Amino acid sequence: MRERKYIPSEGTSSEIILWTIAELINHTSIFDKVRDEINSVVGSTRLVEKSDVANLPYFQAVAKETLRLYPPLPMTTRKCCHSCKIGGFEIPQETMVLIKLYAIMRDPNLWSNPNEFQPESFLVSSEKQESKKYKQDKTFSILSFGVGRRACPGSNLGLSMAHIAVATLVQCFDWKVVGDGEKA
Repeated sequence: MRERKYIPSEGTSSEIILWTIAELINHTSIFDKVRDEINSVVGSTRLVEKSDVANLPYFQAVAKETLRLYPPLPMTTRKCCHSCKIGGFEIPQETMVLIKLYAIMRDPNLWSNPNEFQPESFLVSSEKQESKKYKQDKTFSILSFGVGRRACPGSNLGLSMAHIAVATLVQCFDWKVVGDGEKA
């Protein structure tokens, strides 16, 4: 009998869309900023297109912050190529290591208020973005789709779909929380 490998289900674009909309509904000021940005770039006569997303930096920051808080795949595995020491533990070569992406993206050493939805943390000055230290620090701090040659090959497609869907939902609908017998 052939050995079966366990492959965890991976997150989808629909999960990213749901989490983003949920955060925007719960943070009305951020929702308003995103809508204002979309209206200033796209206007109200047409829907957001893929080419518009590059001109929506605050919207992109919202998407990145959502991915940081709710990674589509909260854990990943890797095989150690060489023996190494991690956190005082000796890890032999060829050992499978479980990497908790969720913990990395909520690490208080990398993020101020790591459990809060703060898209502004992805908005930095262009001077800071150009610095080598900034690029090194932020390259591995958001690992939603993996990194390097083992990164998800569908990440660009998934993100593109999620961006367009969320931008259209923000552009076309008024969202609000209704509760305690309140009528919409």
